[in-house]
Amino acid sequence: MSRRHDDDFWMALALDLAERGRGETNPNPMVGCVVVKDDRVVGEAWHRRAGGPHAEVLALERAGDKARGATLYVNLEPCAHQGRTPPCAPRLAAAGLRRVVAAVRDPNPAVDGRGLALLRRAGVTVTAGVMESDALLLNEPFLVAARRRRPFVLLKAALTLDGRIAARTGDSKWITSPAQRSEARRMRRRHDGVAVGIGTVLSDDPLLLPQPGVHRPFHRIVFDSSLRLPPESRLARSARRSPVWALCLRADARRRRLLEARGVTVVVAPGRAGRVSLPWALAELRRRGLWSLMVEGGSELLGSFLAARLLDQVALFRAPLLLGGRDSRPAFGGHGPARVAEALRLTRRSPLLGRDRDAHAAPPPPDDALFDLWYPA
Repeated sequence: MSRRHDDDFWMALALDLAERGRGETNPNPMVGCVVVKDDRVVGEAWHRRAGGPHAEVLALERAGDKARGATLYVNLEPCAHQGRTPPCAPRLAAAGLRRVVAAVRDPNPAVDGRGLALLRRAGVTVTAGVMESDALLLNEPFLVAARRRRPFVLLKAALTLDGRIAARTGDSKWITSPAQRSEARRMRRRHDGVAVGIGTVLSDDPLLLPQPGVHRPFHRIVFDSSLRLPPESRLARSARRSPVWALCLRADARRRRLLEARGVTVVVAPGRAGRVSLPWALAELRRRGLWSLMVEGGSELLGSFLAARLLDQVALFRAPLLLGGRDSRPAFGGHGPARVAEALRLTRRSPLLGRDRDAHAAPPPPDDALFDLWYPA
């Protein structure tokens, strides 16, 4: 068996371990680690929650003295900076490892090759790029956010075949199937929070929590220029259970006091008229620790993100329905482009994979797929 085949086998195990942390490590990435000696696993672990011990540290602790002379497999470059926990790379360098195999380099400016360089200086043999495509897709929101210095943005819409999300009266219950709605709630778990416009809150009174639930903070963001969020809404009443942030331009003092008494965080954006600036909002959310955002509607908010080209992924939950009519609501509102050439072109291939990779070519989904996943081309 070739060394490359060996590395793929053990890295696949590390990726499987990393997956166990889905939904709980945010805003940190999912990381799994395997320590191998004489073709046997002597230590393994995964990152369980943000602020908790990293996978590499746990795996080394479980390996104990057997780590000396062993090979460590990890799906993301070990960190070399002090965060909520001490850096991992120095611990690996001091453990007597013979070799470290990492799937991808961490583009976070606080890391960005420093962890691998530290290991090399310590005399550890370093191999990078093993099962890289799989590792990139596993932590896609984290990696894109690190490179773009803003939260990863997923636009999600539940729509009819003619692109409508509600009838002319605003009725939208239910366009999609129970299975599709359940999948959308599971999709929230991959992100640090969800965002909706105030129109969606006023018409649907949503709760916007992921299912299954998560133990970490999950943020519900409302774009609400005039601060119309009702203090008796389900969002406001559950704000102490899971954070709710209202982004506004102006705030009635009494309503603000009532909302803040419920636990809602009111964030006043710069400007006095119009709508909250999306670039400002994303920068502010990133400053407050959010690395990925799932935008769920309504039509005007989705259309605003599309018009500003502030999106990294689109999930379309299509239903075999036709609403028709000029006054039923489109999925993406606002003013569209004047020419077809100005439309946003989409692809099924993640830009993280580049143009020259054959892996993960993403064939069209089967007829019974619950949703379509697209990327800006």
